[in-house]
Amino acid sequence: MSQSHLHIGAVAEATGLSLRTLRHYDEIGLVSPSMRSEGGFRLYSEADLSRLLLVRRMKPLGFALEEMDDLLAVIDGLAATASPSPELHARLDAYVTSAHERRAGLARTLEMADEFITQLHARQQVPSVS
Repeated sequence: MSQSHLHIGAVAEATGLSLRTLRHYDEIGLVSPSMRSEGGFRLYSEADLSRLLLVRRMKPLGFALEEMDDLLAVIDGLAATASPSPELHARLDAYVTSAHERRAGLARTLEMADEFITQLHARQQVPSVS
């Protein structure tokens, strides 16, 4: 095994993804390890790790597995040629826009959570009437 390849446990620790999730991503073809050991263990490269980190960052924004797969295909397409198609750039731009919109939605949700916590703290300060 090359030192540049990591076992699934090290990848789980590095990405914060569970072993089950990593196995699932491999089974559905979202992110598969670059190699397998002679014993059949999954071995991930730095490029695999980078792809998994990208996918992990999409999860909290609510992107579906299909969208994750499509974005990885777009990134692969952009990297595969010196002059990628305008369609690939447009698809990437759409993901950037969507990520910004989803982040803004999460920020609004966080603001509401902060307001809720502030209201609860204010109620802690009010003496109860007996």
